[in-house]
Amino acid sequence: MAKNLIGIDLGGTTTKMAFLDQNGEVLDKWRILTDISEDGSHIVDNMVESINQHIEESDYTIDDFAGIGMGTPGSVNRERGSVSEAFNLNWKTEQPIREQIQKGIGLPFQIDNDANVAALGEFWKGAGSKEEDVVLVTLGTGVGGGVVANGKLLHGINGAAGEIGHITVEPNGYLCTCGKRGCLERYASATGVVQLAEDFSKEFNGESQLKDLFKNEEKVTSKMVFYLADNGDILANKVVDRVCYYLGLALSNIGNVLNPGSIVIGGGVSAAGNTLLQPTTRYFQQNAFPAVRDSTKVKLAQLGNDAGMLGAASLALQFK
Repeated sequence: MAKNLIGIDLGGTTTKMAFLDQNGEVLDKWRILTDISEDGSHIVDNMVESINQHIEESDYTIDDFAGIGMGTPGSVNRERGSVSEAFNLNWKTEQPIREQIQKGIGLPFQIDNDANVAALGEFWKGAGSKEEDVVLVTLGTGVGGGVVANGKLLHGINGAAGEIGHITVEPNGYLCTCGKRGCLERYASATGVVQLAEDFSKEFNGESQLKDLFKNEEKVTSKMVFYLADNGDILANKVVDRVCYYLGLALSNIGNVLNPGSIVIGGGVSAAGNTLLQPTTRYFQQNAFPAVRDSTKVKLAQLGNDAGMLGAASLALQFK
């Protein structure tokens, strides 16, 4: 009989978990707070306890599950099943996650980077589910990405494949946390949109609600920038147009190298919908090689916050 899967999407604030069947149908899902106190030493114990408790309280036994997959921030060593440099989890040293979870639950375990598993989720059950070649770009606090080619995640020689946020879109532009300048992340992330809006507002002389917000030192979010653009604010429209230009340019470079069936845009900023998608698609088409322009589609993600959980669970399909 086909066995069920367990997916874990570990985030800095909450950890989302789910039981799924082999076809990716969610049987049960829940979340717990991520306790990053004391160097994140409680994070894995809390996950183990929560999963064991859910198995106990359900009609399932441990034998009903094939394995567990997990997506995590930080630098992942898939061979060792460990994570390091996950600073938003307070994990300063390498964490032996696989060892801890296999011991605590008794199921085989696979782990990958959170952006990669979100890409797997959209590939398996979301916007890219009709294709073998899909790229996901997530626009959130930063910009992440994952590349699925011939149905498999690309990792690269050092695990750094899919670092879409660090494509240079403005040579000598804003300084990025990675140490170089002009990265897409500094322009198309939630924080990047606000930074661009603030700089544009200093040069803008017309009437603008967005400019007034900065002048009055009110808190501005990327959501507000897109909302004001939607409602005809000239400055906000200039900002959104520039953000979409940078994003479309980066996506055209990805398209020219990989020619995937779909490039899927997800993450919090993608909630702007067509206000983001339409100009981005226009700039993508302007900059893409004709054969790519005519075949690769730019789409919005479909799974929202469930992408990571679904993609993580799909890692456990190999244990069936």
